[in-house]
Amino acid sequence: MDRLDWLRIFVAVADDASFTAAARRLRISPTAASRGVAGLEQAVGTALFRRTTRSVRLTAEGALYLERCRTALADLDDAALALRGDGAAPGGTLVVTAPVTLGRLHILPITAALLRAHPALKVELTLVDRVARLVDEGIDVAVRIGDLPDSALRASRVAEVGRILVASPTYLAAHGVPANVAALRQHALISFTELERAHEWRFGPAGKPAIRIEPRLTVNTADAAVAAAVDSVGIARVLSYQALAEIAADRLVTLFDELAPPAIPIHLVYQANRRASVNVRAFIDAARAHFGGVDLMSAGPSVAAQT
Repeated sequence: MDRLDWLRIFVAVADDASFTAAARRLRISPTAASRGVAGLEQAVGTALFRRTTRSVRLTAEGALYLERCRTALADLDDAALALRGDGAAPGGTLVVTAPVTLGRLHILPITAALLRAHPALKVELTLVDRVARLVDEGIDVAVRIGDLPDSALRASRVAEVGRILVASPTYLAAHGVPANVAALRQHALISFTELERAHEWRFGPAGKPAIRIEPRLTVNTADAAVAAAVDSVGIARVLSYQALAEIAADRLVTLFDELAPPAIPIHLVYQANRRASVNVRAFIDAARAHFGGVDLMSAGPSVAAQT
């Protein structure tokens, strides 16, 4: 077992917070995993983990070293692929994260197609409605919705989505169609916290009009917001792609489409040194092809057109 093996064991133990789980994933014995980390700690001259009978946690030095190890291992893997030339096929493990609903509806089909096309490729797909840290969490590609802050990360824009108001025909029949934006305050509103954290709904290209909302129901996933709207709980604001199926099935209708705020971009985000990765390139190319053939914005005719 050489130092490169030690590094891979160290990263696996850090990811799993367990020597046993890491050993199982790497197909080695727990004893070999423990010896590998011990050898690395002796080589670097410091403890990388705090070990108890119940837990394995990184030390402060271990957390700093982990980031460097991830980058070094990724660079080595990319270098090996580069030696095989432009014709190299994707292989090994690609780690991807995406928002839950977008991931289920679009990123999972992209992933499935890649796996069918490349038998040597494995993908770890994490669907979560939060911003993941690529280096810290060992992520190759993150799918992010929204404008991106300036950073050292690279980004490839692949699509855009809109913010829409939806309600069920049953709810509108019982409570009436709001005559204007201000009238929304008299309705039961559903807030999706990951989209509107400040409980403020803005409309139009300049963000006006804007209303402060007092939601009847607050949820932290788009699926829950859409389901509640279908169940006639109230009027929800979601991203266009999240409700397309329910709109197409006439279970939801849209409101105030003519006052929609500007579209929101969808980017694939990755570390600058990962652009040369065969796996990352393959995922980006597949995503561009997929999103080039779908419309995430169409939401059907608006029920309320007054301002």
